[in-house]
Amino acid sequence: MAIKTWQSDAVTIKVDYDKCIGHGNCADSCPAEVYEIENGKAVPVNINDCVECCTCVEVCPENAIEHSACI
Repeated sequence: MAIKTWQSDAVTIKVDYDKCIGHGNCADSCPAEVYEIENGKAVPVNINDCVECCTCVEVCPENAIEHSACI
């Protein structure tokens, strides 16, 4: 399945679907409600609302999220 990539005008978010097991920490912690868990995987469905806080990267226990603002 590998890495899925989403882009907005401001950010790029990558989720490694081989690592993501759908804990939901990203969805629960994101202040902008960017993420939803779909079919057991994180999906940044509201990427245009991202405030680039890096919380999603910090709370993912599997290190499955890469965010362009958080490198």
